[in-house]
Amino acid sequence: MRPHRPAPPLPLLVAASLLVALPAQSTPTLRNGTPAEVGMDEHVLDAGVNLLRKAIAADSIKGAVVLVARRGVVVAHEAMGVRDVAGEVPMRTDTLFRLASNTKPLVATAVLQLVEQGRVRLDDFARLHLPSFDNHRAGQMTVRHLLSHTSGFRIEPIFFAPLLQQSDEHPDAPSLQAEVRRFGAVGAAVAPGTSYSYSNAGFNSLGALVERVSGQSLADYLDEHVYTPLGMDDACNHESVADRGRMSAVFSRRGDGAWRARWTPEDEPDYPFARASGGGIATAFDYAKFCQAMLQGGAYGEARILSSESVAEMTRRQTPASIAASYGLGWGVDADGSFEHTGSDGTMAWVDPAREIVGIVFTQSTGPGNPRAAFRRVVAAACLD
Repeated sequence: MRPHRPAPPLPLLVAASLLVALPAQSTPTLRNGTPAEVGMDEHVLDAGVNLLRKAIAADSIKGAVVLVARRGVVVAHEAMGVRDVAGEVPMRTDTLFRLASNTKPLVATAVLQLVEQGRVRLDDFARLHLPSFDNHRAGQMTVRHLLSHTSGFRIEPIFFAPLLQQSDEHPDAPSLQAEVRRFGAVGAAVAPGTSYSYSNAGFNSLGALVERVSGQSLADYLDEHVYTPLGMDDACNHESVADRGRMSAVFSRRGDGAWRARWTPEDEPDYPFARASGGGIATAFDYAKFCQAMLQGGAYGEARILSSESVAEMTRRQTPASIAASYGLGWGVDADGSFEHTGSDGTMAWVDPAREIVGIVFTQSTGPGNPRAAFRRVVAAACLD
């Protein structure tokens, strides 16, 4: 197929030039304060936190860390419950969580950074950067399609099993690159851009794209260009480099209703390499810094990781109007302008620009017992202006 590079949206060209032309300007960083100083009702806010306390008391979840910030002021940051199988190690505010799909907004940020640098365009065909996509099945997928889950992929597993092992045919295996090549060969099941289907394969393909374009591993790229600038000191993308002494076990219900540990810090990583569909690890406060940067148009303190135009592009609806799902580029988006993401191991984060709120509910308890949606509603109700 002949390579095709449509012109990038004008705001992204402007954004790239602004990043070069304008000096860095300091923006607020998170600090501790009281609900009253940012127009929140302390008692209503505590009632929201109490939803999590009650869920733990009822054994609906094992433990949690919650964090709420308004206008850059942290008004709630509490750890509760436990993080180990025996129930003897208390959850702490510096506990490390497996982010699962809360990794996706981080990976989307990396892609938009490459867009701002002019090395990738949102409407590039993915095959321009991933040679295995250069076929009649995958050739019409664009970077935007992959970011918005509209690529037409219908690949169910995170990766095909078993993983490829090193051989003459696959000298780089096991690796993200080797596994994504298999996705390109399968391609789209429906026409790209016509439907929405949440796709781990699509985001893993984006991770491979980041690696090929940047020349860095995905983990190294995110560390250098997202975590370090934002001061996300504990964030990483693989259990092998995390402080396992601070990680929580991941819990799920057994058939008899009892909790079991689906993963513990003593276990091997799920995969031998960093992936882009999940795999991120961070504290609640680390992730709150990232969310605050998104709230502030891509800037946090002295660091700017994205232009405000790129953040706006990420957080507007990109899915077809004919379907119910409302997804941007790496974020779920709501009609009121809020955006959010969840992770299958129990994490949730949301950003409410109208109320200037960042909210985090991090657990490692899977299943329906997590009252995070109700907590979010109460946080909104606690805002007095």
